[in-house]
Amino acid sequence: MPNIRMRLPAVLAALAALGGSPALAGPPPATAATPPGSPRTVPPGSLWFDGAPLTVRGGRFTDGQGREIVLRGYNVSGETKLAENGGLPFASVADARRSATALRALGGGNAVRFLLSWAHAEPVRGQVDTAYLAAATEQMRAFLDAGIRVYPDFHQDLHSRHLFGPDSWYTGDGAPKWAVDAGSYPKESCGICLFWGQNITQNAAVREAQYDFWHNSHGIQDAFLDTAQATMAYLKQHLDAGEFAGITGFDPYNEPYAGTYDSGQTSRTWERDLLWPFYEKFRARMDAAGWRDKPAFVEPNLFWNANISTQKQEGGLLDAGTLGPGYVLNTHFYDQKAISGILMWGKAADGQYAADFAAVRDRASAAGTAAVVSEFGHPLSGTVADKAPTVLKAMYQALDSRLSGAGWWNRPADSGPVLSGTQWQWDLYSGRHRELMNGNPGKVRTAGDAWNDEDLSAVRLDDSGNAALRQDPRLLDRLYPSATAGTTLAFTYEDRSRDGSTTLTWNPVPAALPNVAKLVGAGRYGLLVWRSGDGTAPTELHLPASFPPAATTVVSDLGTVYGPPAHTSATPVGVAPEPGGTGSRRLLLTDADSGAPHFALVTDGATAPPADLLAAARTELAGWAAARFR
Repeated sequence: MPNIRMRLPAVLAALAALGGSPALAGPPPATAATPPGSPRTVPPGSLWFDGAPLTVRGGRFTDGQGREIVLRGYNVSGETKLAENGGLPFASVADARRSATALRALGGGNAVRFLLSWAHAEPVRGQVDTAYLAAATEQMRAFLDAGIRVYPDFHQDLHSRHLFGPDSWYTGDGAPKWAVDAGSYPKESCGICLFWGQNITQNAAVREAQYDFWHNSHGIQDAFLDTAQATMAYLKQHLDAGEFAGITGFDPYNEPYAGTYDSGQTSRTWERDLLWPFYEKFRARMDAAGWRDKPAFVEPNLFWNANISTQKQEGGLLDAGTLGPGYVLNTHFYDQKAISGILMWGKAADGQYAADFAAVRDRASAAGTAAVVSEFGHPLSGTVADKAPTVLKAMYQALDSRLSGAGWWNRPADSGPVLSGTQWQWDLYSGRHRELMNGNPGKVRTAGDAWNDEDLSAVRLDDSGNAALRQDPRLLDRLYPSATAGTTLAFTYEDRSRDGSTTLTWNPVPAALPNVAKLVGAGRYGLLVWRSGDGTAPTELHLPASFPPAATTVVSDLGTVYGPPAHTSATPVGVAPEPGGTGSRRLLLTDADSGAPHFALVTDGATAPPADLLAAARTELAGWAAARFR
């Protein structure tokens, strides 16, 4: 929400156990699914430690080797909110595969939040459309085959497009028409609204519809839960075991808000009495559908971390207790001040969002679970688009560390865990839509995201039909620790991304480390410090496409090398393809101990650096690490 406001017997048996029994409508899938339990072709580039399902342990995502996992990627995609492709992210499986390859190879992503539409999953009350689920499953499979982890999201904005008439200024997505018809809501009107998100709190039709959902008026929430369970059971049945391992969890509901508070109710008590019980019900539906080992990615009241004081509301699931491994704290963050064009003059700066993202880390830690920022971004056109390069750099900086660049080198032990996040959004059809807004043939939307005048897609198709980034590749395709064998102690990445012709350097190597500074020069660098664990799988860092191994320097206590070789079991510092055959690469760092601190500097700043410079840089980093991590 970037604008201000802001054949299935197993399915039926599981639904019957919880009292839900929607019929399954539509033709069978056009493509036969792989039978459950059958062998799966190993994706190209896979190694023995790839492909394990994720769990939540010790407040972090972990894989089967006990490594800490960081999910980075994009939302796929806002196209689901449109009618032109039937509530699917893509017009075809071929487009989904093309998008997945580009997302991995150009955007550096290893995860996607995959949007689903309730309106298209259950167009008739009590009848789940298996044709829609089959198409969504095949498109999801395109990402899983590319080695990309997936967490589905039943998406909604302003409750439903069916609240809005053909001549309306705005539109929504989410609930099906029958759910809106059940409520007999007033004619929608936002009044004096500059941004679509204001409908959330100002549009009586939207407010009443939201209120009814949370109070289960007309049994609408129960119907949603039935459809969600049927959807999850369908995915469990039609994805093979290897593919299902790539599903990290499920996002039950996008950006929840009460609509209207009851007398005496507050945002906090609404979360306690209505939102959290809904998540517990959803968790039970996940268990019944065979998703017992996967977490629910639960979002607090969408205004809990707003950065405008008049919008912020108390929340963050404060009364839910310890969430534990069954749940992940899932939140969004947009700089509403920057988007307003009024409340923040100028550009974002070093450490701009350190406090905002530290609050996410702290809330997840208190709740005893992992965190993911499942939406963040900034408009790429319009009056505030000039802020995007700095706003996005500052957001990625805050995902990497809770410290500013200016303070990182002096107290890296305060860096905190590296946060997972999925940027909004990755829309292959950016600027090429043909969406009849609210079904009106006189209001055909083609520009940007084709939805309420938004334009946030990081990708588009060029004139040759090839995927091309719309933002600086240095910003998007980032070095990050995708898997850490042990515990991450600190991480930073200076991407040297650009704001126009200006290179942004917020974390220069300090003068106290002259040989490290000389080695890095004007290049990019990342530095990871971790404490080794008990497993034998290596630590992995995603290597951006612009970091060719032959021109990459690694300085680590495990080894120092310019142009790291191909990974082998006998190579402590090596390079290997990432799974999926997309051409993306990873740096693998293998330690042979447990409980010991290690460091690795990765840079593209030097060409054939002499051995004495590498040795001197290693000595400096070893002394720095010893002084700050004990």
